[in-house]
Amino acid sequence: MIADYNVPIAMTIRRIKAYSGQTGYVYQYYFVGKRPALQGDPEAPAMEFVFDVTADRKTTFAVSIFLPPQALEAWAVSRGRSLSEPEQYAAVKLRLMQAFDEIPDMLSQGRRLRLDAETLPVLLESIGVE
Repeated sequence: MIADYNVPIAMTIRRIKAYSGQTGYVYQYYFVGKRPALQGDPEAPAMEFVFDVTADRKTTFAVSIFLPPQALEAWAVSRGRSLSEPEQYAAVKLRLMQAFDEIPDMLSQGRRLRLDAETLPVLLESIGVE
């Protein structure tokens, strides 16, 4: 079989971001994607947002942030509207940064985070989303 080198190859380009946590680490991370939490996962039902993270540029690990439907429903009831997709992503990213600030060892203690109904409005209000 002869390879066709004229066929374009689709590549995913990751936008790597950095965050200086209050724990003293400078984290680099990028968004991998989102999916419904796997059936049987203790956080299910929820939407799972996955980020790849490194604190030393050598070890990269996944951090999952679970956004349960109860948190979204509580927001919608209290605000009279649903959160848009970009607002959901903003809340999840803020939860990730909160973990960077508060968890001294993300690799062993911060790989599975939850964004609950109490934390969601606090994080969003910090950036003016009401």
